[in-house]
Amino acid sequence: DKVKKSLCVFEYIYFARTDSIIDGISVYEARKEAGRMLAKQHPVEADMVIGVPESGIDAAIGYSEESGIPFQKGIVKNSYIGRTFIKPNQSERERSVRIKLNSLASSVKGKRVVMLDDSIVRGTTSARIVTMLKEAGAKEIHLRISSPPFLWPCYYGTDIPSKDELIACNYTIEEIGKMSYADSIEFLSLDSLAKIMDGHGGYCDACFSGKYPAPIPDFSIAGKDYDYCTPIKRY
Repeated sequence: DKVKKSLCVFEYIYFARTDSIIDGISVYEARKEAGRMLAKQHPVEADMVIGVPESGIDAAIGYSEESGIPFQKGIVKNSYIGRTFIKPNQSERERSVRIKLNSLASSVKGKRVVMLDDSIVRGTTSARIVTMLKEAGAKEIHLRISSPPFLWPCYYGTDIPSKDELIACNYTIEEIGKMSYADSIEFLSLDSLAKIMDGHGGYCDACFSGKYPAPIPDFSIAGKDYDYCTPIKRY
């Protein structure tokens, strides 16, 4: 039987380098297009657009280009700290965020800020970044996430945790915004992600859609997860 290819869509959203071209699709352009779509679908009055380094920056550029709101640097990254998403536990992730990222107070003070981030999995990282920016004097922070809400665990090796740790599995979008201390929050829709990936030979978006491309141990778990996630606003 012919095997169907199902590349992890999170490569385009987060993992891959911005200069990568995967199966003919530019990672940089895909991330920018996500930002453009967010600007069209979820506009907001603001003074500046910033991105959470690194992958959020590309989406922020797209949001800025579409909205006309200036793109500026608002977060400074320590390049010697690794990926926070793949740290072994939550305390390590939080510690890495404190060391890795710092606000640029002279840029954000008194400003209404649109902040682009690639994803929200557990929610604690976004809350820390928003708090950091508000402590630096930002007037408003509007979160725009360049991926759909994470509703399903990954059984193929990516560090996407059980449903109990997935914030979108347990809270509504409005509640996630409040927990992140943001003035507003919006996610890229699953349909918009599909449009960005149009023409790709095949990819896995199970963490967003619940449609697993290959059997997993006790596949009934997936159905239970879906039922468990009903409070979320569907995208």
